[in-house]
Amino acid sequence: HRALQQFLADVFWGDLDILLMDLPPGTGDIAISVAQLVPGAEILVVTTPQLAAAEVAERAGSIALQTHQQVVGVVENMSWLELPGGERMDVFGSGGGQAVAEGLTRTLGARVPLLGQVPLDPRLREGGDTGAPLVLSSPEAPAARELLAVAEKLAVRQRGLAGRSLGLTPA
Repeated sequence: HRALQQFLADVFWGDLDILLMDLPPGTGDIAISVAQLVPGAEILVVTTPQLAAAEVAERAGSIALQTHQQVVGVVENMSWLELPGGERMDVFGSGGGQAVAEGLTRTLGARVPLLGQVPLDPRLREGGDTGAPLVLSSPEAPAARELLAVAEKLAVRQRGLAGRSLGLTPA
């Protein structure tokens, strides 16, 4: 909690539209700390198609009931591997992201959409290692197109007024 508090307070962030925090899987203390330290934080649940991962992701998303946060959607990572012949191999199974979205919709009583399914692509990992994001180095790659589509869906969401200047001046 203290390290996160220091990270949020001591770093000059400038004028951010979004601060994306990649948290460890599960419902640990860090998720509670984020909810306490950033009350307007929303949850983006990331899972893989694998049943075990989907179950953990659904439990992590359901923490929104306790923390009074909104779950903005689910992203399924490592959805498939495109083989040289063009066919897809479901390395980790299929359907986990959709199952998480449907489960969270039932649990939270509000629609939780599946925002995207990102295929396996070694260039995605390589770009992360070198600091050259796939969406910039190979925007035509299926994984890059899917990540851009998820970003577009998140960017057009309406924002609340909490913490925003209304541009009003007293008369």
